[in-house]
Amino acid sequence: MDLLIDHVDSPIGTLVCVCTGTALCALSFTDHEPAMLASLAARYEGFTMEAASDPGGISSRLQAYFAGDLQALHGITVETGGTAFERRVWSALLEIPAGATVSYGELAGRLGSGSRAVGSANSRNPVAIVVPCHRVVGANGHLTGYAGGLERKLWLLRHEGVDTDRLGRVRR
Repeated sequence: MDLLIDHVDSPIGTLVCVCTGTALCALSFTDHEPAMLASLAARYEGFTMEAASDPGGISSRLQAYFAGDLQALHGITVETGGTAFERRVWSALLEIPAGATVSYGELAGRLGSGSRAVGSANSRNPVAIVVPCHRVVGANGHLTGYAGGLERKLWLLRHEGVDTDRLGRVRR
């Protein structure tokens, strides 16, 4: 399988965008690129990587999002792989609108699952930002857990208009 790769500059670090040609299958920060490539290798045996400029228009949509168009990421087709449960969690994340947050417990309740299982699936999200795992917060609204780093999570939430002062203290 041929995968298309592009690097997108953002205010919170360079993103690595990998597409199948029709779907976004991985989006991560360059400092997490080795783990992302290992995950892709597990999903796509024998894939090749080809540099592409704005594959599927996704890079330009990411740039629009970072420029302030919070709706720019809606409707991007994603191919996440994962278990059936992980896909349910990631699908539920897509329903959290920009500017909103939910707790792990609330999301778990919606899915009829435990919050630890939801947190574990959330941490394995292969499509950062587009599948908005950054919109999930800890109990009592505490800012906790983000594979890209809590500073990036805080930036993303502020960018989307979340009143981060109400989130309580940051748990590291």
